[in-house]
Amino acid sequence: MTALPIEPVLPDLAAALDDRGIAVLEAPPGAGKTTRVPLYLLEVGAPGRIVMLEPRRLATRAAAERMAHTLRETPGGTVGYAMRGDRKVGPGTRIEVVTEGLLTRRLQSDPDLPGVGTLIFDEFHERSLQADLGLALALEARAALRPDLRILVMSATLDAGAVAAMLDAPVITARGRSYPVDLRHLGAPWQSPDRHRPRYEAAVAGLVHKAVAETEGGVLVFLPGEAEIKRVAAGLTSLGEGTIVHRLYGALPPSAQRAAIAPAPHGRKVVLATAIAETSLTIEDVRVVVDSGRARRPRFDAGSGMARLITERVTAAEATQRAGRAGRVAPGVCYRLWTKGEEGALAPFPLPEILSADLTGFVLELAAWGTRDLGALAFLDPPREADITAARDLLTDLGALEPGGAITDHGRRLAALPLHPRLGHMLTLGGAGSDLMAALFEARDPLPRAAPVDLTLRLDALRDTRRFETETGITPRVGALTTIRAETKRLKPQGPDRTPGEQAALAYPDRIGLRRPGEAPRYLLSGGKGAVLDTADPLAGTRMLVAVNLDGDTREARIRLAIPVTETEIRGLFPDRIRTRDICRWSKRHRRVEARRQTCLGALVLADERWRDAPPDARAQAMAEGVADMGLDGLPWSDAARRLQARVARARAVAPTLPDLSDAALARDLNPWLTPYLMGIETRSDLGKLDLVAVLRAQLDRGALQTLDRIAPAAVTAPTGTRLLIDYASDPPRISVKLQELFGLTRHPEAGGAPLLIELLSPAGRPVQTTADLPGFWARSYHDVRKDMRGRYPKHPWPEDPTTAPPTRRAKPRTKG
Repeated sequence: MTALPIEPVLPDLAAALDDRGIAVLEAPPGAGKTTRVPLYLLEVGAPGRIVMLEPRRLATRAAAERMAHTLRETPGGTVGYAMRGDRKVGPGTRIEVVTEGLLTRRLQSDPDLPGVGTLIFDEFHERSLQADLGLALALEARAALRPDLRILVMSATLDAGAVAAMLDAPVITARGRSYPVDLRHLGAPWQSPDRHRPRYEAAVAGLVHKAVAETEGGVLVFLPGEAEIKRVAAGLTSLGEGTIVHRLYGALPPSAQRAAIAPAPHGRKVVLATAIAETSLTIEDVRVVVDSGRARRPRFDAGSGMARLITERVTAAEATQRAGRAGRVAPGVCYRLWTKGEEGALAPFPLPEILSADLTGFVLELAAWGTRDLGALAFLDPPREADITAARDLLTDLGALEPGGAITDHGRRLAALPLHPRLGHMLTLGGAGSDLMAALFEARDPLPRAAPVDLTLRLDALRDTRRFETETGITPRVGALTTIRAETKRLKPQGPDRTPGEQAALAYPDRIGLRRPGEAPRYLLSGGKGAVLDTADPLAGTRMLVAVNLDGDTREARIRLAIPVTETEIRGLFPDRIRTRDICRWSKRHRRVEARRQTCLGALVLADERWRDAPPDARAQAMAEGVADMGLDGLPWSDAARRLQARVARARAVAPTLPDLSDAALARDLNPWLTPYLMGIETRSDLGKLDLVAVLRAQLDRGALQTLDRIAPAAVTAPTGTRLLIDYASDPPRISVKLQELFGLTRHPEAGGAPLLIELLSPAGRPVQTTADLPGFWARSYHDVRKDMRGRYPKHPWPEDPTTAPPTRRAKPRTKG
């Protein structure tokens, strides 16, 4: 047997683990790291049990079987494996291959991992959420409880330096062995706009036919999922005699998986596989790869509130990895379902799940671990704070976390279930039938896309498919129904019996919808978002429903699946969350204060009535909000109020400690100066009762008023005794006065030590002239004014010497004839 490429570095790897207890192994696909490293560590006397994590069930079983076969044993002896629903481990097992989620469960139960000497994280480059979480928890357990625990991170395509820096670990690199691969691209994009373009699966089948005709050896075809594999297989019935088509995906029976991996007994084989064939598995006698260019990955689906699998273009790293499968045993060929020009548009690497997946379960696991500060754990890519906050909010809503973030007893029960916390919450409290609902929520919709959104129809189809089809004329998807029914067998519902609407509300307390007023079927959801139904849908007239699947639109999502629920059911289900809310607010529509007493569930208002005994200060505060909405121009400003504002503004130039009564300052905060005077004022028209001069003067204490009067007096007195109001909005400040009232005044009027601008008026009150020098006016301009005014106003005095004439407000006395 030819030595595997990993063999030369194995002594260095063992030495690094013996010396540092932690290491990073970088080895390309096909180097033999998955099956050879654990066996070598066992050979050189590694202490305790070796536990190796794999990202997929198929790879877990295949790796264990391959190592057991090398030892001429069967799984359950020296080498075993464990995954949900399938475990082959014996008392003598030294190497145990497990799926990644099992490590988290074991760490939560026994953080010191008794009996385990070495943890191996295989295929870490895939950056699954469970691998990131498991490594972070294992590192903390090692630091606190098990300094002797050895940790090895193995990867095929990853920035090993970044991982090593995070772990403070040495990097061991294996060069691998590969043969040249001839890359063959399409001449033109198959996704052409031509109306005769083939379907995706038909295009892949055509490329497989081409590959079989032009090459020799096994053919490995990469497809995104089971459904595409089945459709492509249907198009490969004419490949020729001696060619066997195998399928390879996680849900296949183990016997079918083994047949796909094993060498073809005769002829050649074509293996239609998902991404599980990219790295972890060695598929015998493959010389040709057909890459469909698509991959299926988990992404957080805002519509369902849970993780969903979505189909995307492969990344450059994945394409390279897939092509490398053709060059493991001999020179090979890789056919790509895209043009060479499209290659540059491929993303370099897949986005780590920690940056793209739903983090609700992740946050629950951290809470169960006792971690509130994520910065204390080692993550190659820290999760986004917004995603963590959203997950914590939901878990708090489900009763799994305390408001401060500590896990509750209910949360610990949910963390132990192999379900999304939403579904675990429903299963533990929803009673009979909640298992069926949980399976339905996780699976593909069993009804066609055009079917009504009502979940009740799906439940009817599951319970009696034949009757449902007869009564509705809708043909369900048989495969989806089978998957849902099979899933219910592993779920054990608890709690009192509840209606389907109540069960859905338990899983989606943030998606309880109340129909908004109006003809269109628009709903406000309890979490605060909006949603809309198609007007033709039978549920369009429903007052309350639970929207369990939305299209994810952040503005107003379209409801894809929902179920009716009654207010009585909601009140009975969430009595501790229903709050009475007293609201005093300004109504923009009615231009008045409205006081309402509301019964609420989250953002939903279940009942709304008038709050008759709302406190006066609350009403005044609401009126202040109305003033803020209307702007200060909505207040009953008088000339006197504006003059007072201007006086204070002028005085602040000299005495800046005076209160700022400018419009900008007043508008910034209405509460201290206006709200106390709004008692009894509840409409815009009521504002006319407000004496703004009194309100503004109240902002000036006695000392401020004295300072104001000294610096900027409100008025000066004319020689006639008339009080002349000073306009401080003018620069310089201005007074207006009839010319005759200033006769005999030889000194220019001042205010606060500064000269005033005088607007001289005719006897009719019309402006005649302005002056900042009254003595100069008398000496120079008055005589010209006198000539003009005498003819117009002969009944009024116009003396030749105004400086000695008596001031007057009256006309000349009549002469008695």
